[in-house]
Amino acid sequence: MHLDNSTICAIATPPGNGAIALLRVSGDKAFNICDKLVIFKRKSKKINYQSTQTIFYCNILDKDIIIDDVLISIFKKPHSYTGEDVVEISCHGSIYIQQKILELLIKNGARFAQPGEFTFRAFMNGKLDLSQAEAVADLIASQNQASHHVAMNQMRGGFSHMLEGLRKQLLEFTSLIELELDFSEEDVEFADREKMLDLIYEIISTCEKLAQSFKLGNAIKNGIPVAIVGKPNTGKSTLLNTLLNEDKAIVSEIPGTTRDSIEDTINIKGIRVRFIDTAGIRDTDDIIENLGIEKTFEKIKNAVVILLVIDDTGNINDIHEQLKKIHISTEQSLAIVLNKIDRIGVKELKDKLMLMSDLPFETIAIAAKFKRNIESIEQLILNAVNYGSISEDDVIITNVRHFEALEKTIFSGNNVIGDLNNNISPDLISEDIREMLHHIGEITGEVTTDEILGNIFKNFCIGK
Repeated sequence: MHLDNSTICAIATPPGNGAIALLRVSGDKAFNICDKLVIFKRKSKKINYQSTQTIFYCNILDKDIIIDDVLISIFKKPHSYTGEDVVEISCHGSIYIQQKILELLIKNGARFAQPGEFTFRAFMNGKLDLSQAEAVADLIASQNQASHHVAMNQMRGGFSHMLEGLRKQLLEFTSLIELELDFSEEDVEFADREKMLDLIYEIISTCEKLAQSFKLGNAIKNGIPVAIVGKPNTGKSTLLNTLLNEDKAIVSEIPGTTRDSIEDTINIKGIRVRFIDTAGIRDTDDIIENLGIEKTFEKIKNAVVILLVIDDTGNINDIHEQLKKIHISTEQSLAIVLNKIDRIGVKELKDKLMLMSDLPFETIAIAAKFKRNIESIEQLILNAVNYGSISEDDVIITNVRHFEALEKTIFSGNNVIGDLNNNISPDLISEDIREMLHHIGEITGEVTTDEILGNIFKNFCIGK
């Protein structure tokens, strides 16, 4: 995607019939093109002579045929979303009317917009930085209060503002360091090394705090996949039904009832959680059941949280046997869920929990059938993504691109600290500082490539 001088148009509302629809036109010829098909009801002036940020009641004409009565909103550059001249046409939601107006706009000189091209132009014209532009897509995709809050905060520049001031200070130090290179024979220092060191530590601290929020941010944006695993008949399906508060999975005393994964989502404190009930892990000659068990291990690989369910008949050897079959990464959280505690006495329960206390995993005792201690599972899931460790007003990172740039900034910052502590020559210090500036610039868009921009804006809907 690249910025050109053409005027673009698109339908900005979802496809299909509706009460109203909105079409957008943006570019230097937006007013002239719309003048060819718009007739004002009360004023005969052309669009260019109207005041900016005004709305008028008009007809859309195809030659002498009235296509629709519409409202047109006029935004003169630079006071528009894209920073260009913009006309928004609100028409009736007939598919025919929408397509006809779009056809007339293209016939009179506009071209059909690419996905995200309006927001791309807003970025290129300085109305948004790159992280704010990405937040527009997140805002459109938000499905709950938490994802909406994070996207709004980022779109208003919460993320950018944290880095902007630090980056400016870093640029000043870079200039002073490079000035020293011009006086290398005189052995002078224009940049205060102690103040520079303090700034680098501050930038690293800020980036580390932002990077640590990514685990929660990713969960807010994409949800938390939770795999419920264990031997047959330990109560996995009952636990799923209890968590979902509905009979989603078949519950039976017959081993191997669940032969395929069953999934559904719920909202826990604004976080979307996808529970996956899996086939019981055991050795069997049943071909179909074995296929289900293979799927179980696939789901385990993709889960953020794994709940290993055992029942009152299980012992420490059973747990070790199951753990050998379940390979988890350092990024995953596993908890042992002791189910059916309603069938054992207090002393036996204490003894079982005591045996399991030496395992490096959290243990939760529940009675899924009677909904006992279910809230502990919900809290464990939230804790796995650092929920509660970050306040509502903190900036939260949801984008893997930002996370990677922050990690690279931290790495470069530590190199600068090493340079300063070891009295490395100014040219090498300058090179490492410029690395830091480069990675911070990748986040906000001061440094970017056509490939990065293409990957970002291709995920937008047409018309935004």
